[in-house]
Amino acid sequence: MINMSLKHGLLGLLNYGSMSGYDLDKAFKDSLSFFWQAKTSQIYRELDTMERLGWLVSERIIQGDKPNKRLYSITEDGRQELLNWLTSPEEDIDNALWVKSAFLMRVFFAGETRVEQSIDLLRSYRDKCMQHSQRMNAAHGAIAGYGEAMGGDTKTLYWKIAALYGDTYYRAGIEWAEKAISILEGKAP
Repeated sequence: MINMSLKHGLLGLLNYGSMSGYDLDKAFKDSLSFFWQAKTSQIYRELDTMERLGWLVSERIIQGDKPNKRLYSITEDGRQELLNWLTSPEEDIDNALWVKSAFLMRVFFAGETRVEQSIDLLRSYRDKCMQHSQRMNAAHGAIAGYGEAMGGDTKTLYWKIAALYGDTYYRAGIEWAEKAISILEGKAP
C-alpha cells in the first residue's frame, strides 16, 4: 500500500467525474492546496504514471478552436486503489501530529539574534498566516461551487471539515505569533 500521495488526491477528484489535466489542476488548487501542494508539472507527471498503473484512462480530445486536450477518467482499478487508501490503517495520523519546520527551528535558536530581528520574523509569519487565512475564503467558495455542480451531496460536508482544519490552523498560527511577539516585546530593551 502506498502512503498518501498526489496520486490519491487526483484519484479522489477523478472519482467525481472525468476532467482534463487543466480542470484537475484548477480543482486541485481550488480545493486541496491549503493542505497539499502540487505544481502543474507534478500533476501531469502523476497522471501519466497513474495511466501506466491502470488507475485511469485518457482520451485525446481534438478541438478546432482551442488547443487539444486529454480527458482523464478513473478506472475500476483506480477506484479500488482510492478505496484501499481510504480504508487503510491510519498510519498518517501520527505524521499529522508531528511538525517538521525549519521556521520553528529558527525560532528555537533565535536567542542568538537581536530581539527586534525575532519580532520581525514573527510578524512576517503572522502576516503570512493572515494571507493564507484570507485565501481560505476562496477554498470555501470552491467547495460551494463544486458542491452545487455535484448536487450538494454529503461529500461536500467532508470537504468543509477539511477546510475547517485550514481555518483553525491559520487562526492558531496568528494567535501563537501574536502571543510570541507580545512576550518578546516585554523583553525588548
